[in-house]
Amino acid sequence: MLELPEAITVAKQLNKHIAGKKIRRVLPPSKVHKFCWYAGDPSEYDAQMSGSTVQGAEGFGIYVEVTFDHGKRLCFNDGVNARLIDSAGAPKNHQLLIEFDDGTALVFTVAMYGSIILHDDTYDNEYYLKSKSAVSPFSHQFEPYFRKMITECKPTLSAKAFLATQQRFPGIGNGVLQDILFAAGIYPKRKLSTFSDSDQDHLLTSVISILRDMTDLGGRDTEKDILGQPGGYRTKLSKNTLALGCPQCEGQLVKETYLGGSIYYCPSCQPPY
Repeated sequence: MLELPEAITVAKQLNKHIAGKKIRRVLPPSKVHKFCWYAGDPSEYDAQMSGSTVQGAEGFGIYVEVTFDHGKRLCFNDGVNARLIDSAGAPKNHQLLIEFDDGTALVFTVAMYGSIILHDDTYDNEYYLKSKSAVSPFSHQFEPYFRKMITECKPTLSAKAFLATQQRFPGIGNGVLQDILFAAGIYPKRKLSTFSDSDQDHLLTSVISILRDMTDLGGRDTEKDILGQPGGYRTKLSKNTLALGCPQCEGQLVKETYLGGSIYYCPSCQPPY
């Protein structure tokens, strides 16, 4: 699933590999996916996109957005997988396929859910707007924003809920938060009311540093880029590491279901108090 490090990585790769390319044609979904959403009829995307040239791409929050020279934009979100391939090797099943005039293609697939939206800068989806206007964790404005959020939230809110719900921090989801909380030494279910000033400082520092590492290394190793390669950031707490034990104390890691997803933690390094 796309989270902020992967959104930025994918946009960077798109700028490198497809910027300047001209679209030959756009193929609509080869198979209907009831949980993939479009702006209108995707069979009409070809008429609106063919002949245009890719200007660039940007990653923000849980979205990647591609811009074209005729003013249109194509954005896709966290449930969508994008792969750059040779047109001749296109998969049978896809939710959208963009062929370029050099014989390459950008193919989009969706496993669970996702949106592939063609628009003219008038898309008003709440998640899109919040992602686009989000305060970057790499900006000077992030620290005061973070401290404001933690002060205004209910003290009964858990660490996971604070970071990954209500779009307070678009792009921080159930994936990246595992290593963020581990680095901060904070148990995912721990309530904000138990946080000391030092805990708040550690969490802030961890959000910034872990997201920076993930982004600089091309995303997490649990996700793949547009070339089908896993990211270079080796996750410490994920499905890949559960059986390996805690990288800090070598104790057993725990996996539980919480707030609609899995959480991983070390009971010794992330005590519940």
